[in-house]
Amino acid sequence: MSTKTKAPAGAVKPFGWGDKIGYALGDMGCGFTFQLIATYMQLFYVQYIGIENGHYWWIIIVSKLFDAINDVIIGNLVDTKRLSKKSKYMPWIIAGGLVMTVLTVAVFAPVKEFSSVGKIAWCLGSYCLWSIAYTMVNVPYGSLHSVITDKPNERQALSTFRSIGAALPAVIIMMILPDIVYTDKLDGAGNPVIDATTGKAEQILLGEKLLPVAIVFSIAAFLILFATTKLVKERVHRDESNNAMGAKAIFSSLRTFFTNRAMVGLTIATLACVSLFNSTMSLNNLVFQYFFNDISKVKLALVVSYAPLCVVMPFIGKLTSKFGKKNLLAAAMCASTIGGIAGLALSFVLIPNGSFSMGIYIAVLLLLNLGNAVFQVSVWALVADCIALSYQKTGKSEEGSLYAIYSFFRKLAQGIGQAVVSIGLMAVGFVEGENAVQPKGVGDGIIKLYILVLFIGSLVAFLSMTFIYNIGKKEEHEMAAIAEGIVKVGAGNDD
Repeated sequence: MSTKTKAPAGAVKPFGWGDKIGYALGDMGCGFTFQLIATYMQLFYVQYIGIENGHYWWIIIVSKLFDAINDVIIGNLVDTKRLSKKSKYMPWIIAGGLVMTVLTVAVFAPVKEFSSVGKIAWCLGSYCLWSIAYTMVNVPYGSLHSVITDKPNERQALSTFRSIGAALPAVIIMMILPDIVYTDKLDGAGNPVIDATTGKAEQILLGEKLLPVAIVFSIAAFLILFATTKLVKERVHRDESNNAMGAKAIFSSLRTFFTNRAMVGLTIATLACVSLFNSTMSLNNLVFQYFFNDISKVKLALVVSYAPLCVVMPFIGKLTSKFGKKNLLAAAMCASTIGGIAGLALSFVLIPNGSFSMGIYIAVLLLLNLGNAVFQVSVWALVADCIALSYQKTGKSEEGSLYAIYSFFRKLAQGIGQAVVSIGLMAVGFVEGENAVQPKGVGDGIIKLYILVLFIGSLVAFLSMTFIYNIGKKEEHEMAAIAEGIVKVGAGNDD
């Protein structure tokens, strides 16, 4: 098997700022629809449309199981069906982006007057169709990472810029939308309802405002994705002659995925981080809505949550070069786990005495998000490393299929996270509905629930990256040498 995978010199311009900015824009485009749905879809259907949490959790699980089929099929199509001779991935991004624009709007359609069965059917159907469109965009976009460059430092740069692109929509959604989609709850006389504990006005979600928001964000997403296809260049061309076809290709990719120890370790860490960090952001909104009774302050928590990301980004290249991605991420997750233990202890000591201040809560979030920040900055470089390792071992160009399987587990994690939120809210006594009256102690339960799920996410990710993921600093350099043709295949880590 040939180990020389780069295109002939002069075929495309050298790796540079266009690739980094273009790749960042790609996740920014995906993020405008993804983050809107991740943050507000559950709140929209439970608080505004009126679906019960007891139904919502299984709707999400069913939709994610549907993704199991959807992701693998689309990943295989991306690997085996070229829509253009010029590019393996860009036409898929354009086609999927157009469909995703329409279906994002459909998810937030005003179906409040539908029957209970109609509401459930619309929620499940529109979300499943959106998932297909999102996969059509995200799988080829994610697969690009491993073919833009094969140099470790350049892959880390792409991962960092992708994290920037992913963070911007989240910041915009969390900073701007609360002022648009929340308002004070009013009594029959039109006066604000005041919470007896905090003395502040209770707040409700204006679900009807999310439809125009979805229209604006989905159009912006498509335009940004189109810019990605013009800026990013594919430089690494791998031999596709060994690739299987049809059902055989799917089983081949599954075998490759699950026999790659590093990919399995990374996937477990991803399940923990995505399900218990990224997919539970709606709980943070509810903490400020029902515990602190001041939704406007959720912006402050967002800034603090992203502060570790901003601090880490400028130094991530040097840190990973010195310590390796594996060691750096394991250490950061260890720190987050310690922060979770402290946060849980404080919540059970202070909340019964009514003295759990917003400052303490934000400090706990700051430490908890340290590990997640390092994970977000590094994860896509880790995925590219795992895919490159598989190619070097098997000789099969399965970027799309392997990324699709990994993507499925990310999506499954999103479903698990939303199911955890729904089941957790039922456990603490949360009442659904637009003007629901919450029983005493619901806010206390929500804040404890949120800290608990973040702690569990940190702990599982730490254990997986420490004891399962096995591409260390030495193996990273060996893989780069193999890609450059400096050493022969087999010199890397074979665990």
